[in-house]
Amino acid sequence: MENLKIKINKVDKDLPTPSYKCHGDAGMDLYSTETIIIQPGEIKGISTGIRVAIPFGYEMQVRPRSGLALKHGISMINSPGTIDHGYRGIVHALLVNHSKEAYEVKRGERIAQAVFKKFEVIDFEEVEELDETDRGDGAFGSTGKFN
Repeated sequence: MENLKIKINKVDKDLPTPSYKCHGDAGMDLYSTETIIIQPGEIKGISTGIRVAIPFGYEMQVRPRSGLALKHGISMINSPGTIDHGYRGIVHALLVNHSKEAYEVKRGERIAQAVFKKFEVIDFEEVEELDETDRGDGAFGSTGKFN
């Protein structure tokens, strides 16, 4: 199986190129281009210093890092963030501080991870009725049936 080729433009050439830490990992680390403080409850868009050319039919998902979430309460406000194939700007991670302490993001720190996903392009077909299912229109926990 041949690997998907993604063209990358490193705007900040001093930072590492995103790569997998271990063979078989799904996500590649993305790095902060700046040192910045995120106050409790605050949201900051942090530049990763890269631009990418994603092939049609794929998206790049920008996801939080579990270590930052567990140790510091840092996550992403739009998880996962989607980078579409037509976007050619700098990729940012929209970080949010869920903790009660200010957090300093340091230049070169791993702040997010990138996962590339294939998706289907669809056309909606408008209909008057949908087929019936056992669940029907039950939502938000409605499948938790007790016997």
